[in-house]
Amino acid sequence: MQKVIFDTDPGVDDALALYYLHRHPDVELIGITTVFGNAPVALTARNALFLKEAWGIDAPVAAGAAGPVGAGGTEHWPVHIHGHDGLGNIGVPEPAGAPDPRPAHQLIIDLVRAHPGEVSLVAVARMTNLARALYEAPEIAGMVRQVILMGGAFAVPGNITPAAEANIFGDATAADAVFAAPWPVLAVGLDVTRQVEMTRAEIEELGAIGPDLALLRDLSLDYVGFYEALRHRGMVVHDCCACVALTDPALFRTRPARVRVLTEGIGIGMTVPAPEEMVFPPTDWDEVPVQAYAEGIDAGAVLQTIRRVITA
Repeated sequence: MQKVIFDTDPGVDDALALYYLHRHPDVELIGITTVFGNAPVALTARNALFLKEAWGIDAPVAAGAAGPVGAGGTEHWPVHIHGHDGLGNIGVPEPAGAPDPRPAHQLIIDLVRAHPGEVSLVAVARMTNLARALYEAPEIAGMVRQVILMGGAFAVPGNITPAAEANIFGDATAADAVFAAPWPVLAVGLDVTRQVEMTRAEIEELGAIGPDLALLRDLSLDYVGFYEALRHRGMVVHDCCACVALTDPALFRTRPARVRVLTEGIGIGMTVPAPEEMVFPPTDWDEVPVQAYAEGIDAGAVLQTIRRVITA
C-alpha cells in the first residue's frame, strides 16, 4: 500500500486522476492539496472538496498557493478547456465541509514528517506547493519516497508555448526547485501523455456504469470537445498518466537526466534535460541530482489500467 499526497488543480483530467487514486487498491490517499492553475485556487480547493464528498474520499483537502513563487508565465484561466467552474461547467455546488486549516505546503510537510520514507507526492499542477514545502522544510526531501509529476516537454513542443508545458510554465522557478531537490523525481510529460486518449464513446459507456462515473462523464464532455476540435480521438488524460506511472511503472520507458527549467526569456518553462549518459563541459546542470523523465509509454495498456481500476 502506497501512501500518496495528491497535489492538484481540479480541473477535468485532475478529477479522473483523483478518482483513479481513490479507487486503486494499492493506494492510500492521505492528503489532497490544491493550487492555482486550471482555475483560481479558491475554485480548485472548492472543486477538490466537492469531489471528495461526492466520492466519499477520507483524505483532508488543503488549499495552497494562489500564484507562483517566482518566475512564471502570465496566468490566463483556461476556461475554454475546463470551464468557468473548473469542472466542465457542470454547476459545482458548494461543499458541505471545509478545507483543512493548514496551507497546502504545511499539510505536505506534516504528512511527510509523520510517515518518513513512505509518502509519494503525485503532483499534476503547478509545482508551487512543493517548492514552498521545500523552502520551509528542506529536510523533507530526504523523507519523501518519490515525486511523480505531470509536467514538461522534453523532446516535443509544449502546449502553452512552443517551448513549455503549462504546469511548468505556470511556475518555472518552483519547477526548477523541484527538479533540483535531493528526492527522486519522475516527470511524466507531453512526450507520453499526448498518446493516451479517451474517446467520447468510451466516456459515455463508463458514465452508464454508476453515479460516480456518471459524474466523471458529465464533467468531461466539454473537455472531450476541446480535444476533438484539435483533431484528437478524444480527451487526453494527462494527469492520470502520472498516477498510472505510480502504480504501474513498467508501462513507461524512462530516461535518467539532470533537468533544469528555464526561468526567463522566450523559453521560460522549458524543461532541458542533460541525459546521464552524455558528457558535457562544466554547466549549471552539474549542480542538480539525476532525476528521470518518461520518454515512452504503452498507451493502450495505460488506458486499460485506468478503466480496470475505476470500474472495479
